[in-house]
Amino acid sequence: QGPEDYPGMVAVALASGAADGQERMDTVDGMAEAYATKLVNCDPFQDLVIAEVDGRMVGYVRGHWEDDIPGTRVYLSTGFLAPEWRRRGIGRAMLDWVEDRLRAIASTHPSGLDRYLMATADHFASGTAALLREAGYQPWREFLNLTRSLAEPIPEAPLPPGLALRPVRPEHLPAIWASIHESPEDEWPYDPPTEAGYQAWLADATRFQPGLWPIAWDLASGEVAGHALPFIDEAENKAFDRLRGYAEGIGVSRAWRRRGLGRALVLASLRVLREAGMTEAALAADGSSANDVARFYESCGFQVETRDVIYRKAL
Repeated sequence: QGPEDYPGMVAVALASGAADGQERMDTVDGMAEAYATKLVNCDPFQDLVIAEVDGRMVGYVRGHWEDDIPGTRVYLSTGFLAPEWRRRGIGRAMLDWVEDRLRAIASTHPSGLDRYLMATADHFASGTAALLREAGYQPWREFLNLTRSLAEPIPEAPLPPGLALRPVRPEHLPAIWASIHESPEDEWPYDPPTEAGYQAWLADATRFQPGLWPIAWDLASGEVAGHALPFIDEAENKAFDRLRGYAEGIGVSRAWRRRGLGRALVLASLRVLREAGMTEAALAADGSSANDVARFYESCGFQVETRDVIYRKAL
């Protein structure tokens, strides 16, 4: 019914997240902004349903679709259910509703695409995982959440010869953006670069912190050889009473892979975060990548804390 539902939706999302071990910071204002400006391929007046018991909101589920790798379209569902109302059939009813809605949307789309229903079960959401398996979904990809104490020694890792780190200047940003999108073939998800995406990247108040970024430049060509895009979420640190920085956005150009540059950039990110006063670092990584990312990050001192699983089934 529009904005009047946001307080109940926020309360449900927070209660559901707490039961599933999620760190959520939902607010009514944040939800209002997201639903007004950030929803893609989703009409909440048609693609979202709320579950009520005696007039009290106890859950909701929303569906949307997006293009995945070329030739593939995925239809995603995101749902929340208050813990005291679980295991009574409400979650399955919501899943059935959103599947029917997504199938109806898919029926209006061009044929010839590989199409999948998709949903995520976070590490502690065993009920969600069981529900998805019972509905015919299969585990497809695993994402790792890793942390590292910055009190532990950070090894030295010199850059390969011919490279240098330089402070980011405004004129560097287009080259860094291009480097971000030179992704390996097995990286998922991959979003092709667009002007709208570039502007959104520049405007991201949380992640866009170029003063922290170690960027490796090829001295011969003047091109970006690799990048790290660490950031500090001050609001999150305040909410959870910690000093955490994210060592995210590690990328190496094809010409410089397998020479130790990735490790050098990760460790440079850790030093930057420690110098900024952080006491721990965290990151998320695709555990289903062809590269052994867990072993790589463990070699940099990280430990796997949780594993979130993406489930899917053919539409």
